[in-house]
Amino acid sequence: MRSRRSFGRLAAVAITGAIVFAGCTDSGSNDNQNSGGSESSEASDGGGHGGMEHPMDGGAAPEGMVPAEDPEFPVGTEVKLTADHMEGMEGATATIAGAFDTTTYSVSFTPTDGGEPVTDHKWVVHEELENPGEPPLSEGTEVVITADHMAGMEGAEASIDSATQETVYMVDYEADGMMMTNHKWVVEGEIEPLQ
Repeated sequence: MRSRRSFGRLAAVAITGAIVFAGCTDSGSNDNQNSGGSESSEASDGGGHGGMEHPMDGGAAPEGMVPAEDPEFPVGTEVKLTADHMEGMEGATATIAGAFDTTTYSVSFTPTDGGEPVTDHKWVVHEELENPGEPPLSEGTEVVITADHMAGMEGAEASIDSATQETVYMVDYEADGMMMTNHKWVVEGEIEPLQ
């Protein structure tokens, strides 16, 4: 009789431990993910993304974006990334998923979910700002972000840190064993030809 109780207790402990372990390995809430339900990848401190998570599939470009007519790196081109926005990005081989002509901004903001302030976040395009007016916006201009690249970004009040008119790209690349698709954004100066 005693061995049955011990076995029952052992089984209960094992099941409880498995449930707790599964809960610890869960990626958490889906609030920061797009409708595709993909997993997220935690970013490094580079480029003001520290501690934030990005969806593995960035989704389509915002409405109103104009594809670049003659980009340096056409869609489908394999390139080397020199940006360090996220852990595993710098030096990674990527495939161009989209190339656009627009104004691209580095911004600082406090996430709407109570997260730590983000400084010099690279990048948000003009089409991801609420009623932005005519580009380019000046340094220090206060804006509201409509992009949802990471948790707490959409709806956040931000300040423009800098602007660039370089062609901006969406890229697909693998980092730390995870495939990131339609990652937004990398500007032309953060890409090199693959040699």
